[in-house]
Amino acid sequence: MANRDELLPAGKLPGDLLGNLLARYLTSDPAVLIGPGIGRDAAAIQVDDTALVVKTDPITFATNDAGRYLVNVNANDITCMGATPRWLLVTSLFPDGKTTPAMVEETFASLAGAASEIGITLVGGHTEITIGLDRLILVGQLIGTCAPEDLYDLSRAIPDDAVLLASGIAIEGTSILAHEARDQLVDRIPADVLESASRFLESPGISIIPAARALQQAGVAIRGLHDPTEGGLATALGELAAAASLGIDVDGDAIPVRPETQAICDVLGIDPLGLIASGALLAVVDGADAERGVAALHDAGIPAAIIGRMTAEPTCNMVRGSRRAPLPTFAVDEIARFFAEREATND
Repeated sequence: MANRDELLPAGKLPGDLLGNLLARYLTSDPAVLIGPGIGRDAAAIQVDDTALVVKTDPITFATNDAGRYLVNVNANDITCMGATPRWLLVTSLFPDGKTTPAMVEETFASLAGAASEIGITLVGGHTEITIGLDRLILVGQLIGTCAPEDLYDLSRAIPDDAVLLASGIAIEGTSILAHEARDQLVDRIPADVLESASRFLESPGISIIPAARALQQAGVAIRGLHDPTEGGLATALGELAAAASLGIDVDGDAIPVRPETQAICDVLGIDPLGLIASGALLAVVDGADAERGVAALHDAGIPAAIIGRMTAEPTCNMVRGSRRAPLPTFAVDEIARFFAEREATND
């Protein structure tokens, strides 16, 4: 655990610190079906015969179509619990000295458009212009519903369950970098590749709902779903193992990386395994259903692969050919590291 006076880097709290805090400060309530924990995407609360699934997540550094980001990252986590996203509240903090009525309206339109596409209703929130900010910050609070028996819980995973990856990694990070680091990429990446990467928010998109629905409709035995976000695929795999109280062996050669992502990462010196990854879906399924799950995703037009297996031994490993090593870890997301280093260089 970190020294109490140590300065923490930007990004997620270290897992050991967060785990310690959750263990010390959680309170119990019999209505809570699934509470907070490492690798858990949302909480579930019993209300009569319904499970309310609740989630909050911010957008702090994506400024291009931030409303769409916010809606999708929250909806993804609700979907990963087996629920249908329903009602969204948004806290919108606009920067003092930089905000115009047009900027506010664009944000509202972005939120409303993305919510409508998924069937989510905007039901309220808070909007203000805030002193001390240099960019827009959005915080979403999303509520979904399902029957309690339909909830997914990664604690139900068992050794030899398969881990599927749908869509590819670092879609969100690729989109952000294509916009925010364009000046460093424009002369080093073919124009069509950069243009394709800049549209990743729309195509392939960062919603995991189509992939989840494809698995559900195929009748695949899903133990649990997880939405890789900050910290990238590597961090998400560690979180998944922690939530399952199991280990994981990851086939590094099977991980699909889109060519646009690889090209941008190569130019900027970024490891795609640690790059913010909304748009990917990790699914832990019965090992006997793994091939059927991949086929169902392919039939839906979604790239997919079996990238690992859950293990009884509680270690997280990356296997490439005959080489086996610990799963890589990232103290901060690669995109946060990149922006911090670029800022330091420009100072």
